[in-house]
Amino acid sequence: MNISARVENSAGRHQVTPRTGGNIQGISVPPKPVGFGSSVNGGELLFLALATCYCNDVYREAAKRGLNVERVEGEVEGEFGAEGEPARNVTYRVRVAAQGSEAEVQELLRHTDRMAEIQNTLRAGTAVTLGNIEVVGV
Repeated sequence: MNISARVENSAGRHQVTPRTGGNIQGISVPPKPVGFGSSVNGGELLFLALATCYCNDVYREAAKRGLNVERVEGEVEGEFGAEGEPARNVTYRVRVAAQGSEAEVQELLRHTDRMAEIQNTLRAGTAVTLGNIEVVGV
């Protein structure tokens, strides 16, 4: 599965285009009210990716176990220091309404934590490489 994300930004304009395979999603992320850039920062989007991944995976893994999950609430929190420093103390919490015993749901949530791809990507310290650079005239 190939996943990509694209950002196009200029004064007063910010367009975000995530894609999985041929499936393109539209996400509304407004530009900064003044100047250039996004009104949402990368740390917020990273933490949103962690929360979203875990939420989606809870439903996926529950379906495999025949458990009915009715609601998932997830929250991710962490700290960023000076410019250029990685996040630290990243933790997430989950609150789930599901049918099944508490032990079954607890095991589902622990299992999902082990299976969540975004969490595992960060835990593995996956390399991120700057590829092609292109400078265009204005």
